[in-house]
Formats: sequence, structure tokens, C-alpha cells
Amino acid sequence: MEHSFEPLLGKTLAELKGVAASLGMPAFTGGQMAKWLYVKHVDTIDAMTDISKANRERLKERYAVGCAAPIDSQRSVDGTVKYLFPTSSGKYVETVYIPEADRATLCVSSQVGCKMNCLFCQTGKQGFEGNLTAADILNQIYSLPERDTLTNVVFMGQGEPMDNLDNVLRATELLTAGYGYAWSPKRITVSSVGVKNKLKRFIEESECHVAISLHSPIHEQRAMLMPAEKAMPITDIVEMLRGYDFSHQRRLSFEYIVFGGLNDSPAHAREIVKLLRGLDCRINLIRFHQIPGVGLHGADEARMVALRDYLTAHGLFTTIRASRGQDIYAACGLLSTAKKDAEAGA
Repeated sequence: MEHSFEPLLGKTLAELKGVAASLGMPAFTGGQMAKWLYVKHVDTIDAMTDISKANRERLKERYAVGCAAPIDSQRSVDGTVKYLFPTSSGKYVETVYIPEADRATLCVSSQVGCKMNCLFCQTGKQGFEGNLTAADILNQIYSLPERDTLTNVVFMGQGEPMDNLDNVLRATELLTAGYGYAWSPKRITVSSVGVKNKLKRFIEESECHVAISLHSPIHEQRAMLMPAEKAMPITDIVEMLRGYDFSHQRRLSFEYIVFGGLNDSPAHAREIVKLLRGLDCRINLIRFHQIPGVGLHGADEARMVALRDYLTAHGLFTTIRASRGQDIYAACGLLSTAKKDAEAGA
């Protein structure tokens, strides 16, 4: 991205009108910029051809579109593609494109690294290196080669979205605004380990779907897997979620990575039912992909199916998520870790 110029990407319509006004241009120029950015997806100010040349030159003195193409990619045999995008701070984040029969989902990142340090996640091992700007978040969609095929976006890449809430809310606003991408908020899912106050704010300020990383219903075990449990117990998060209505179009889901011999027993199934009973939600069971240096293993298929069937029989709609991109390590953090190590000469 152009470092010396302020990006237009990530600005709301009101802000783009403010940019126009600050440069002595008519307010409607802000609307023209919004259309060129969020409908036409131009990559230079010069491409905004219904803005006068003089005004384009004035814009270029201080601003740039602020988009940047991916610098690396890995393609899986199943069609999944992992991209490495540069950020405005000179770092890198991963984005995973997952095509299916009738849909195409993009898994975007919200931070460089992550503070949460979950045991099973490569990103957490990088440590926290900074929040992405709204432009950095949107660029993962804006500059995606397959952008026009997307049906869904999930904030399940690197980082904890609630730790970067203002920029995540801004990005989802631009994706759903009539002047922006004009998507239904039902096409967007934002995940969280459960940062209570910020999650509450997200639910109240956005209409996007919510996904909570559960991974164990037992406090001590979840704390071992996810240190955030110590300060933000899942029982408190679920209690807070009970105060909101998820019975209509907005969906609440719980993500549950199934580890062999760790969180896949009938006792765990019973505890999940006890924790979530009466909550309008669904559960996604996820196969664990091995990461370097972590002694966790995926559960076998029989255990996955038994867990799904028990939960479904007890009123919790449960699915087993298809594994994608295993041959390219589509799980978060592996490609950007390799890039970081290469730059450090590791």
C-alpha cells in the first residue's frame, strides 16, 4: 500500500464528502468516490473518470485508493486458496478463499498476530503485532482475484475481531451500507473467543451473524486451551447472549474444534447441552489440523459423528464442517509465520 498517502478505502460516505469539502470540491464528489471505490473497485484515483482531472490531481496530492494485491498464494487441490496480503503497517496477513458448489466464502483477518494465545492456533504463537485498519480489512476483499464470486465473508482469520472492534464495525458497515457493497449482513459472520463488553457492543451495533469459539464446555479445560477463559468465562458469555434474540434471521453459532481424547467424550457432549440448553444457536464441529510443536490431535470420524448425533438429538442443531485446504495448511497463521521467519532470516 502507498505509505505516504491517506487511503480512501475504508472511509464512509460522510467521510468521503468531508474529503471533498476539505479540498474545495462539491459534496457530490464524495458520492462519486464511494461509487468508484465500493461498486467499481478502482485501484487508482485516475480511474475515477467522472471526477474532473483538476480534482483528481488535487486528490492525488494527499490521498490514494489504498488497495494492494496479494503478494503470495497457495492453492489446494480442493480449490481453496490462501492469500498473503501486505498491510499498511508493512506486515502481512492471511486470507483464505473457500469455493463450494453454490457459494464462495472468504475468511478474513482482523489483526496481525493475536493476544489470545490459544494453544491450538499458530497465529497466537506469533504474538500480537497490531490491529488492521478498516482499509487493511477491506483490502482482503477489495483486492481478492475472486472477489466477484464471493457469497459470504467470515471474520475467522488471524486475530480476535472484538479486540479491533471499531475497525471491524467500520468494515462491516461499508460491506452492508447502500452506498458501499450493499451486502445483506446475513452474508457476514464475525467470530470471537468471547470478549464480553465488546461482544455486547458488536451485537447491538451490527446485524451480522455471531460465532463464538467454544472448544470445551469445561472451565479448567477451556482455560488450558484458551487462556482468555480465565478472565472471560464461557458461562458469562452464554448468560449475556441469552439476553438477545437469535430466533429470526440473525444466527448465533458456536465453533468447536474436536480434539481426540480431549474434548470429544460423552461427558463433554452432556456439558455442552447443559451450557447451551434453550439458546437459539447451532454448533459447528471442526476437524483439527495439526500445527507444528503442539501435541493435540484430531478426533476420529466416529467420535465426530457420535458427538454431532448426541447434540442434535438433544435439540442443538449441529454440523461437521468439511475440512478444506489441508494440503496447503489453510488453518490460520502458517503462511504469514513463514514470511515473517524468512524476513527475519530464520
